[in-house]
Amino acid sequence: MLDPVRAGSPAEAATGDTAFLQALLDAEAALTRAQAATGAAPAEAARAVTAAARAARLDVRSIALRARSGGNPVIPLVADLTEAVAEWGPYVHRGATSQDILDTAAMLVAARTLGLVLDALTRTERTLAALAAVHRDTAMPGRTLTQHAVPTTFGLKAAGWRSLVLDARDRIEAVRNGLPVQLGGAAGTLAAFADHGADGEEAIALPAAYARELGLAAPLLPWHVLRTPVADLAGVLALTAGALGKIAVDVLVLSRTEIAEVAEGAGGGSSAMPHKANPVRATLVASAARRAPHLAASLYGCLAAEDERPAGTWHAEWEPLRELLRLVGGAAHHAATLTEGLRVDPTAMRAHLDLTGGLLVAERLSVALTPLLGRSRARALLAELTARSRAEGRPLAELLDRHPESAEIDVVALTDPTRATGCAGALTDRALERR
Repeated sequence: MLDPVRAGSPAEAATGDTAFLQALLDAEAALTRAQAATGAAPAEAARAVTAAARAARLDVRSIALRARSGGNPVIPLVADLTEAVAEWGPYVHRGATSQDILDTAAMLVAARTLGLVLDALTRTERTLAALAAVHRDTAMPGRTLTQHAVPTTFGLKAAGWRSLVLDARDRIEAVRNGLPVQLGGAAGTLAAFADHGADGEEAIALPAAYARELGLAAPLLPWHVLRTPVADLAGVLALTAGALGKIAVDVLVLSRTEIAEVAEGAGGGSSAMPHKANPVRATLVASAARRAPHLAASLYGCLAAEDERPAGTWHAEWEPLRELLRLVGGAAHHAATLTEGLRVDPTAMRAHLDLTGGLLVAERLSVALTPLLGRSRARALLAELTARSRAEGRPLAELLDRHPESAEIDVVALTDPTRATGCAGALTDRALERR
């Protein structure tokens, strides 16, 4: 109820208790299959465990409550799964430790959720590419430190948004492709697997077989206290939230009543003011961008994990990681809908170019006048004329056109803000070449 960013999003379902329970069961079943594939367990055991590993058959609430006694949900889950497979129970969880299963399940949940995030980012970048192409030459005020600076184009702004989305996409793909299974046994030595009959080479090969069963990466070493995979997830998720947040905060500024250069396609209502159409999706995405870094910081804090298995450090990761996946998944879902429905008003943008009476092109005029008057005189003249423009409410072009020192420049052309966007069009074209 208090998290509309993720409520109802695909990422919420992919990270819920039932989804996480299924990932734990998938991890357990894959372990038995991997042992069967390497000759360490009967094929019948693998089939029985896989058939029983269905979240719908187990009581999530019961597992959660019983998890308190051992500190994690794998212990009661293993008990339930062992009971469900009867004679094949000895092959459930054989050789593994709870962290092997929970870490692997977390990587499965992350991989599945990141796939949903990537789908949403694809929708967003395609929409932004179209907006950038359509508005390649749509001039608007560039704003720096909250004030009008020099003209830019909405096409370049949209291309910049898309570039951030593609940055996030590329990094997510790299992280997702490297998400590893976890398998090391009690202290990360694979000793229990050898004790169950596997020789040294077979035990060393088991993590790779396990990874093949789940479609995850095979780690070089057990990573119980080497938390790079979780830190990588924290970083890429926080970056993605920030990238989408940049789009959102720009939309929030540009959709203000007194600016109205863009608007959400279907704004949200107000409980008190019937006339309002609030930029709700941008608001939700912006809120995610502000929350994500703090969740990521919690995960980075868990990098300092003591001994061969940590007390409390590993446990502290579970909720922040799930919340970060949910948050970014929800933000990506809303960002796709936001951009697909975004309405752009070139007329408002053009009108705002004239708000300062031509002061947006002062830098351009300085460049044109410097060869004629010298740098110092050109700056002094423009300082004088811009001050008069503000004080008298007269356009800078009018004042400059009547000044004798401007006789050798084309004042009309140089003071047209739509012709002062520099290389914005070419930069947009270059950005759209990226795939």
